Amino acid sequence: MAINLKDIQDPIASEMLEFEKKFRASMKSNVLLLDKIMSYIVKRKGKQMRPMFVFLSAGVTGRISENTYRGASLIELLHTATLVHDDVVDDANYRRGFFSINALWKNKIAVLVGDYLLSRGLLLSIDNGDSDLLKIVSEAVKEMSEGELLQIEKARKLDITEEVYFEIIRQKTASLIASCCAVGACSSGAPENQTKRMKNFGEKVGMAFQIKDDLFDYGTDEIGKPLGIDIKEKKMTLPLIYALNNASWSDKRSIIYSIKNQSHKPKKVAEVIQFVKASGGIAYAKEIMDNYYQDACKILEEFPASDYRTSLSQLVQFTIERTR
Repeated sequence: MAINLKDIQDPIASEMLEFEKKFRASMKSNVLLLDKIMSYIVKRKGKQMRPMFVFLSAGVTGRISENTYRGASLIELLHTATLVHDDVVDDANYRRGFFSINALWKNKIAVLVGDYLLSRGLLLSIDNGDSDLLKIVSEAVKEMSEGELLQIEKARKLDITEEVYFEIIRQKTASLIASCCAVGACSSGAPENQTKRMKNFGEKVGMAFQIKDDLFDYGTDEIGKPLGIDIKEKKMTLPLIYALNNASWSDKRSIIYSIKNQSHKPKKVAEVIQFVKASGGIAYAKEIMDNYYQDACKILEEFPASDYRTSLSQLVQFTIERTR
């Protein structure tokens, strides 16, 4: 039976409602245009998995407090800032099926909105003396930027090894989920060793989450991002890296040529997808994803049983069973 996000939220349902109110308040501005854009951002919120990781991690390790609400808001503010800036960098017109900020209000305004969100997050922490939470989240934002730049650097040559790929996704994706779990634990008054364990747990979840995302590109589920979009964008993901590592010299040369020069042709993209499937790239990526999932489950089992732990375990399961 499919896991429902609403059921997972049960132990923190009232906290999530309260969080929404506090988060909206943290985005308020006296500038009419800015306030209008902030309302638009709040309305198009996604599954809210990041705040869920924060609150459930706090519940698993200690007590949900005002610090937890601020920690969840800080992550949302800083992460939303990076997404707004990403859309400008990628010249993207849509995010989660909605128009992006830059599509509606142009690049200059979008960049300033990102800066505003970033400053609100910093002030929220500084005004409340949450330097420990700010440090955790700032490190994640630094890593996300480094991961993105590393990917851009490597994409030019299409020479990404598995080792480099894992470093890219650890920085780009896993660091954020790791920071959610670490912020949750830190805000609950948990000792440093428990905060580190929760951070490690979140990193394993983030690795599995990103590999699952990469698998959507090969049509392993009926719903998800458009088929072959990573290939069109010349992104080297785990199924493709594995397939190329195990291909003959001539096949490897042919596939790399197709990705570099012909990825705008649907027929060529379909050929690359077929090559990856036939090479066992999908099965290999699923196996690695499952290993990260099992590692995360083992870390979580070290904490006392509770409704929070059960929901956090289900949330991890949801991340690798999701269909979009």
